[in-house]
Amino acid sequence: MNPKALPGIREIEAASKNIQGVACRTPLVESPGLSKLTGRQVYLKLECFQPIKVFKIRGAYNKISSISDGKVVAASSGNHGIAVSYSSHLLGKKCTVVVPETAVEEKVEAIESFGAEIVRAGRLSEEREAKARAIARASGAAFVHPFDDSDVIAGQGTCGLELSEQLAEFDSVLVPVGGGGLISGVSIALKSRNPSVKVYGVEPLGAAKLSSALAARRIVRVEDPRSIADGLMPSALGELAYTACSRLVDGAYSVSEEEIFRATAALTNIGGVIAEPSGAAPLAPLMSTSLKVPGEKVVIIVSGGNISHDLLMKVLSESRRMVP
Repeated sequence: MNPKALPGIREIEAASKNIQGVACRTPLVESPGLSKLTGRQVYLKLECFQPIKVFKIRGAYNKISSISDGKVVAASSGNHGIAVSYSSHLLGKKCTVVVPETAVEEKVEAIESFGAEIVRAGRLSEEREAKARAIARASGAAFVHPFDDSDVIAGQGTCGLELSEQLAEFDSVLVPVGGGGLISGVSIALKSRNPSVKVYGVEPLGAAKLSSALAARRIVRVEDPRSIADGLMPSALGELAYTACSRLVDGAYSVSEEEIFRATAALTNIGGVIAEPSGAAPLAPLMSTSLKVPGEKVVIIVSGGNISHDLLMKVLSESRRMVP
């Protein structure tokens, strides 16, 4: 598949077959506690139940299984690197992952546990991508982009495909947005099956690249993105993601750091699900008094559960104070 061509439903269906036995069909469950808290019917698509606790395995494996080279290189804040390292291990490929100097150590350890070599470079996504591409050129390895790639987006779209098969009717779905690979694939899959379903992105106020892009009708780069949700900090959407979002996504919500933390605490304390802030962020708009999410039956994609030990302890100690 052309890495710069937006996939369609056929490519997503093919990816679903390709990742069978590697990525699991994750549960979709209604949460009575979160439904009561928000006054909606809230369903959780639990990507944190993947073998590596994050949806990224879908796109990474779909991409790497199509690569003939024996070596791959990736740039990642953590979760994409875990998925690339794990997929490379399964497929017998040598792997190098460039991570930021500020990477969550638990995520770095997970990447290394599957045999990848770690290289640290800068703090911003552009810095680590430049380093990863330089390594790829020098070593002859294939570069695996975390979101701006057709095979990766098709793999992420299998999450939406499953959702359409697990729940016959729902009004809207809230999807966390980093570089836009997940929301692109999910929106393609869902709109192909049910055009009336509303798809909304959720991102940190400190990295609001989707909201900005939809308003400006072009890709907008956020200067110095910052957030507790480290997986949602790319400074801009990918080109393919922008194309998909401009056509298919119904809107975006930008949420504060406190709102993301409260959502993480609510998922733990009320929903009984341990999620990292990036995975919990989609709950934040439903808990907000100022943001209005349409629909009575709402699905939240809990994209990952790779939370640091220190942050989890903070969430557990403060959750009862912050969540009713």
